Amino acid sequence: MSIDMLFNRFNLFTCVGLIALQSLVGCGVATDPEEHRLSLYNGIVLPEQWPPRYAEPDTAAVMPVPYLENKPSVIPVNVGRQLFVDNFLISETNLTPVYHKPNFYIGNPILEPSAEWENTTEGAPYAAPFSDGIWYDEKEGKFKMWYLAGAGSIHKQDKQTFYTGYAESNDGEHWVKPELDLVKGTCLVDTANRDAATIWLDRKEEDPAKRYKMFNVERRPTDRRWQFILKYSPDGIHWSEGVAQSGDLYDRSSVFYNPFRDVWCLSMRYGTKVSSRSRSYLEAKDPETAVSMAHRVRRGIPDKNVVFWFTPDNLEPRHPNFPEVNPGIYNFDAIAYESIMLGQYSVWQGPENHICGKLGIQKRNEICLGYSRDGFHFSRPTHEPFLANDTTNGAWNWGNMQSIGGVPLIVGDSLYFYTSGRRLNNIMWDSYTSTGLAKLRRDGFVSMNAGKEEGQLVTEPIIFDGEYLFVNVDAKNENSILAVEVLDKDGNPINGFGRSECNSLKKVDATRVMITWKSNKSMKSIANKPVRLKFYLTDGDLYSFWISPWESGESRGYTAGGGPGLSTSGIDQPLN
Repeated sequence: MSIDMLFNRFNLFTCVGLIALQSLVGCGVATDPEEHRLSLYNGIVLPEQWPPRYAEPDTAAVMPVPYLENKPSVIPVNVGRQLFVDNFLISETNLTPVYHKPNFYIGNPILEPSAEWENTTEGAPYAAPFSDGIWYDEKEGKFKMWYLAGAGSIHKQDKQTFYTGYAESNDGEHWVKPELDLVKGTCLVDTANRDAATIWLDRKEEDPAKRYKMFNVERRPTDRRWQFILKYSPDGIHWSEGVAQSGDLYDRSSVFYNPFRDVWCLSMRYGTKVSSRSRSYLEAKDPETAVSMAHRVRRGIPDKNVVFWFTPDNLEPRHPNFPEVNPGIYNFDAIAYESIMLGQYSVWQGPENHICGKLGIQKRNEICLGYSRDGFHFSRPTHEPFLANDTTNGAWNWGNMQSIGGVPLIVGDSLYFYTSGRRLNNIMWDSYTSTGLAKLRRDGFVSMNAGKEEGQLVTEPIIFDGEYLFVNVDAKNENSILAVEVLDKDGNPINGFGRSECNSLKKVDATRVMITWKSNKSMKSIANKPVRLKFYLTDGDLYSFWISPWESGESRGYTAGGGPGLSTSGIDQPLN
């Protein structure tokens, strides 16, 4: 389709109205007046039936992503840094996508079992989040962690009894377990016998007593089955009694919040013909309502609130020693980062528990990433593990790595990713959990790379209400150069914003740097008009771009688990 046709299809009046709504921080949706459907912050229009209902597949297949096949005619880019994690923003390019992985911190593990009470009754040590959460609390200026801990010396009736411990840090690398008042001599904050849990720092909560939310997968005392119990806390340490409960659940279920649509989303283990380790989905505006609606569903019988979500697909990584084992999705956590929902897949590769027990090894779980712009459909441009096992002797993450809620945190120019891992041991095959840290460049999931010869990238038509163009770019080499021009609806450079007028970046490596032109620092004169950006790059990597209302460059995107120097709102905006 030509540029003319794209722009002719676009209803400018409607788009400007949508942008006016979205310019209010935190506003993510508007109503399509003709079809009464929701238009998201990025121009994606949701179908009338939401969440969508798909038939359960008989074979493993990649999840469809409708908005990549049928993009908006013009894409608003007012919310957050615009990441090149898929082709949503790209009209044409000869740059090459590069998929990056974080570097594990040399001081790992940053938290491990250190007290006898963290062992189970059989002596198996546990001290790592099982989803749980790691957050930076900007109001307190502190990193906080909740983790699954063995409770054998406290609760002696059952072999596998787990409570919730708490740790904190000033820098995200060095952690302490403070002695708390719930159980003398421990850092325990909750003593319900549990499986997974999700602790969420709710920055939008107006009631201080509910600022922290715990979605605990607790064992029912009557029949030892699992269910969600919701609890509240003002500080993440002192928790209320349960305020809502679910029906019967499978283990390893978790929760996340989608601020783009202001809904709480439940990611629940679910069995399909493809795998017993598949996922179902439920959403609601109110967390108590969401928990109360959750339950197991019988396959083949529709439920009003719980829908089938996804299975493992046919590209999942496989166990090198057990390639015949079909992978599963052990868990799925998600969080808003900048302009996307970032998903963490804990990909199970086997073998089954009884084989692990017989061989004295741990099952292989590794963390892969996915990216969503509507909160339900996730694209996975690569299935290479983002956080991988290390099977060298003595490694803290030899097996069974699990994703963690709240992750990533933003620390300066880096993203802090945390994960649990299990050390190979002779005590109990599925034990000895520790917590590790890995660091990635901010926005550093995918870059668009140019070699020694100049490459180009042209965006789809975009529209914005900001003023200053920023990029995250690594163009530090001797011959590296980045220039940007702005094109009108006919594909011509706009006067004052052409390539020859751009103050090109040379030998620059920065996660936030402004693009200017000789006669224009501001883009205010072309705001609220559909345009395209054309990037010219030589010998470098382009990670993201955004158009900020402020010269200081805050993006108005979501800051995931937060970080030092960021707004308490959870949105990237000036502090004053």
